[in-house]
Amino acid sequence: MPEETEGRAGVTRVEAYSDAVIAIVVTIMVLEMHAPEEPGWGHLLHLWPVFVAYALSFAYVSIYWVNHHRLFHHATRVTNGLLWSNIALIFTLSLIPFGTAYLGEQIFSRDATLVYMGIMLLPSFTYMWLQRTIRRTGSQSEEAKTYHRLALRKGAAASAVYASGIALTFVSPALGLACAALVAIFWCLPASALDHLFER
Repeated sequence: MPEETEGRAGVTRVEAYSDAVIAIVVTIMVLEMHAPEEPGWGHLLHLWPVFVAYALSFAYVSIYWVNHHRLFHHATRVTNGLLWSNIALIFTLSLIPFGTAYLGEQIFSRDATLVYMGIMLLPSFTYMWLQRTIRRTGSQSEEAKTYHRLALRKGAAASAVYASGIALTFVSPALGLACAALVAIFWCLPASALDHLFER
């Protein structure tokens, strides 16, 4: 059976589906934040690990949504590779609510942090697969080539920091989560001198 080659209309449909799934992922994370049954600020403050885990995960999901939106700007047609790499990305993102809830409920224990960090690293691999597919089958303009070159380099650097965080978790969960937070800040910052390092 020949590979599907829908044009921009098909690309828009794939992006809309992805947006819907990402919205559901965020919704599930919110629903996992259960309010304390007893009144008082003390009981609410006791849930601080849940709030911190949610905030970090929300930042990551938002980063993927922003980058996914920018990446699909360069997609020109739908291929089997695009469909399956995008589905793989959505699958790995759908695991984030579980990792987030486990991390918060276990109050950043080493095992919970390892599970969380592992789950959060998976989308970086599937996203790189998706980006390489669009790089090969999408727009070949100079703008697109520049975008892919910078984004792939920045993504590889961020993944390296995150992988280091997993190793550091065996020393201290706080160090591992600090690396995760550093990667989130790295992507959330507007264009800066740091981004120029990936232009070379």
